[in-house]
Amino acid sequence: MPDPSPSPQDSPLAALAALEGVASAFAAARDGLDAILRDRGLRRTPPSTTSESLLRGACASATLEGSASPVEAMRDGEGDAVAVAALRVSGELLGLGPVLERSPLQAFARIHALAGAGAVDADELGRPRGAAAAERLRGVAALLSTPTQAPAMLTAALVHAEIATGTPFASHNGIVARAAERLVLASRRVDATSLSVPEAGHLALRPQYESNLRGYRDGGRAGVHAWLLYAAEAYAAGVEASPLVLRPTSD
Repeated sequence: MPDPSPSPQDSPLAALAALEGVASAFAAARDGLDAILRDRGLRRTPPSTTSESLLRGACASATLEGSASPVEAMRDGEGDAVAVAALRVSGELLGLGPVLERSPLQAFARIHALAGAGAVDADELGRPRGAAAAERLRGVAALLSTPTQAPAMLTAALVHAEIATGTPFASHNGIVARAAERLVLASRRVDATSLSVPEAGHLALRPQYESNLRGYRDGGRAGVHAWLLYAAEAYAAGVEASPLVLRPTSD
């Protein structure tokens, strides 16, 4: 990822938003989310709906990380170690919004501390694995601090990919990446009460998710372009996984 520039017009984020199809793909995903929020009456949505979205997201993220625990077990606070780690993150995640705004590195560290508790040594919790990992995280933090006119969904997708492919922490980088993505979407008020389930969107598109992350890591600018187009599709799928979406019942 290139170093962000202070100019909203000239930043790498704006340049990425100008890639073919990217702006329109994110605009369509945002329109789909906004339509669901309007139709279901966002201001009248109870906190329990956000809690359900976070639970579904934790289950999807844990599954992508290798968990076999079903959502029913996680609803009762149970499951394998990966599922419990994802639940710990989801329970505190939205409260980290102000921390993300003032100190992204502190927010990332806290997410990893929650995810990695009991799995890695205490002195590794929230700490990057080395100098290169720390520099990578500083780049992500700078991305979040850079004024830009690019879509917030694009920023969230880049944060996700940078953490997932950079693997800056000793464990649970996928869970941290997906949690950071959701937190950016909430803090940038794309989905302020976190009612869509982007993690479930990635799970529904798992082969594309995994291949596009590899492309982001290894494929240069073309790989970044493909990841962004994929992410817009995943966000649309995440909207369909929202507790706000009424699904037909079988007769």
